[in-house]
Amino acid sequence: METRITELEIKISYAEDLVDELNRLVFRQQQQIDFLARELNTLRQQLPASAPTQTNSLLDELPPHY
Repeated sequence: METRITELEIKISYAEDLVDELNRLVFRQQQQIDFLARELNTLRQQLPASAPTQTNSLLDELPPHY
């Protein structure tokens, strides 16, 4: 009986370590997601500023083989 309890305590210890590591992983991933979301918003704000104000017709452009 003592051996079973010891084995269960060991398994619980490993499970707790795994849960802690997974929590740290999820936290780091959320930080990356937040960073990427901020970067995307920055790029979206820059896009209209850098977009050409004049729209050209496709008929005015030369085909790629010219």
